[in-house]
Amino acid sequence: MNAFPSRRIPLARCLPALALTLGILTSASNSIVSAAFDLTLRGLAQTADGSWQRTVSREQWQAKETAVVICDMWDYHHCRNATLRVGEMAPRMDRVVAAMRRQGALVVHAPSSCMEFYQDHPARLRAQAAPAAQNKPEDINRWCNDIPGEEMDLYPIDQSDGGEDDAPLLHEQWAAYLTSIGRRAGAPWKRQIDTLTVDPDRDIISDQGDEIWNVMEQRGIKNVVLVGVHTNMCVLGRPFGLRQMSKNGRNVALMRDMTDTMYNPARRPYVAHYRGTDLIVEHIEKYVAPTITSDQIIGGEPFAFKWDVPTKVVIAIAEAEYQTWETLPALAKKIWTRQRGYEVTVVIGDAEKHDIPGLAEALKDADVLVLSARRQALPKDQVQAIRDYLAAGKPLLGIRTSSHAFAARGKGPKNHVEWPEFDPQVLGGNYHGHYGNHDPSEITAVEGATEHPILAGVTLPFSSKGSLYKNHPLAQNATPLLMGTIEGDRSEPVAWTHSFGESKVFYTSLGHESDFQQPAFEKLLWNAMEWMRVLPSDVPEQPVVSKQ
Repeated sequence: MNAFPSRRIPLARCLPALALTLGILTSASNSIVSAAFDLTLRGLAQTADGSWQRTVSREQWQAKETAVVICDMWDYHHCRNATLRVGEMAPRMDRVVAAMRRQGALVVHAPSSCMEFYQDHPARLRAQAAPAAQNKPEDINRWCNDIPGEEMDLYPIDQSDGGEDDAPLLHEQWAAYLTSIGRRAGAPWKRQIDTLTVDPDRDIISDQGDEIWNVMEQRGIKNVVLVGVHTNMCVLGRPFGLRQMSKNGRNVALMRDMTDTMYNPARRPYVAHYRGTDLIVEHIEKYVAPTITSDQIIGGEPFAFKWDVPTKVVIAIAEAEYQTWETLPALAKKIWTRQRGYEVTVVIGDAEKHDIPGLAEALKDADVLVLSARRQALPKDQVQAIRDYLAAGKPLLGIRTSSHAFAARGKGPKNHVEWPEFDPQVLGGNYHGHYGNHDPSEITAVEGATEHPILAGVTLPFSSKGSLYKNHPLAQNATPLLMGTIEGDRSEPVAWTHSFGESKVFYTSLGHESDFQQPAFEKLLWNAMEWMRVLPSDVPEQPVVSKQ
């Protein structure tokens, strides 16, 4: 089976930097020099027992026989997060491409469906003027969906929804913005992002497979490096993409830190966006081409997106009634893993001593606080650490008895601190007891709340065996999502969102030990975490895009 050298895992150290073997040096920094790229190619090879083994090989690619193809680095994208990531990656990519150009490599700008913008550009005319190659593949102008061997494996991510990872509201706002500047919301690109330099004297511009093939044959190109977006779609499938170049005999490599995917973490395999890219890179290394990193061209470290770091979750537990010291860490291990983009710290207190050792220290660099506590009067430094955390605008996910987490009714140790207003102030709730345990509650969606992202994929109704908390009326700015109903008694809100200053808050009075066995409850907490944690869609900065 065809196999090749996986993109770095997040935060991993890079391979050694590339050494450029120079033949002829010139005094002008922008002049072409004779060079070879000394590359470390990474791949995956299948062994006799069917497992995959990491491979690393060293090769020298002559610069004058090498092309770098920049795939679909558009000025705008219909996905706001994708536009942000392109803008973030583009400056580094421009440095890499410039370095390859200086060494004598051919630079191919391939912003698909944007040729009208470049119709009179010298680089566009140069691509069109290349003589027709005699060995042009018959299907070189077609999209290539797979190559032999690749179809035998399950594609590693579900991209059937198009891969949009914007928050729904921000996606709507982004579409409205695109329309306001005269762009089509569904296909707003008109040109390549202008962060990337086009050399009118050396480069070519084309989105046609035959034109690019003609130029490569004219220039004697044997090696192709692909950069750009999106790896799981255009970089793989375009007529000038990895599959076509590989199956038609070029030496091909993906620059794995100069790419991105269209992948929504709400779809299979439910991992963080950047882990989705890692999985696609691994697929490519198995079946299509080896990969390299940009530091092999310009030195330093591989590029990493600023959001390609795990969300640091602190789970604080101090209750002696519902066994969340067992159920909550077990659930976290299952759904909030490093692979899914999380780094979890669990601090468990002694509910009788009113103390959660390690809490204050853990909160110093926490991104999300998950709280399951009951009637605690904590040491002053721990309560202050929670107040400071919330004052910084960071999110809180509260479970079950957290509605009365710091209402100890005067039973705490001397000099410990209560916070009885925590429920109405922070959670937006109004806990005042609960109904009896005689009947389970039926959990249903609040009218009009089914489109909220926290309820996406949550199977309703479901039943909860825990006593139903009396929570209403909620704070005016709370948004109820789920209601619990016991036959013969009134319904009560059991899940809602709230804001405390700049902090996003989600609370649910569910959390009885039996609830943790419910797939719907698991999905609810997963969605709540994805909704509240800071993601690129929450960044207020505007995307780096081309000038109007």
